[in-house]
Amino acid sequence: MTYQCLDIIDALPLLENNAKVVDIRDPASFSNGRIRHALHLTNDNIADFIATSDMNTPIIVCCYHGNSSKNAAEYLASVGFKEVYSLNGGFTQWLLEQPERCESN
Repeated sequence: MTYQCLDIIDALPLLENNAKVVDIRDPASFSNGRIRHALHLTNDNIADFIATSDMNTPIIVCCYHGNSSKNAAEYLASVGFKEVYSLNGGFTQWLLEQPERCESN
């Protein structure tokens, strides 16, 4: 299984159907702003995330600009997630296009 790249406009229907967003940016960036309901995925919690997640739930991986998320998406697909996406443009683009769907601490 592999991942697919996903434009923001195409991510919206997935989110309405309970896809999970995982954000792999650094803790400060994640705290300052993220896609609403995103989970901060780190090296410290990835094993628990894999162990407790439904492998059939679509996963959208978000980073800064949509580059690092490709490696993370590929990894999640390789461990058994059935539907994995890398968000094109990352959080930077999401914030420009969907500011009302963001949250911060």
